Amino acid sequence: MERELRTVRPYPSDGLALAGRILLGAIFIISGLSKIPSWGVALQMIASKQLPLPELLLGLATVVEIGAGVALLLGWRARGAAVLLFLYLVPVTLFFHNFWSYSGGERTLQLIMFLKNLSIMGGMLGVAANGPGLYSIDGRRARRLETDITVERPRLRRVS
Repeated sequence: MERELRTVRPYPSDGLALAGRILLGAIFIISGLSKIPSWGVALQMIASKQLPLPELLLGLATVVEIGAGVALLLGWRARGAAVLLFLYLVPVTLFFHNFWSYSGGERTLQLIMFLKNLSIMGGMLGVAANGPGLYSIDGRRARRLETDITVERPRLRRVS
């Protein structure tokens, strides 16, 4: 890929980036908000995994999911939010969806959840690599400053 300097104008991919951020952010916002009314149940789930300081971990998980989810959805410091959510998902996936510890139908369910989280992690890497697009707070800031931004656009080569 080559880097190209472009004036701050939307591409069709900016709309796709917005849709992707909405879908990815919603997962975390809903998950974080759902922990609040079911705090005791979530606390028991963390404690069942023998993790230290379950109250602190649950509080951090809730703040990260809601805070970074909103930042991702709005496109405010979206690259950083995506990296944070990616890093958050690593231990969550390994501790809470350890399919290799189960058998039968529960193993299948945990494998699906494990793979779902890997897919979400791929989405986070996509946002981290490509940014939030122009339909975002970060994109609005770039337009307001009337600066040029550098983006990577794939160049197709003719194969002979």
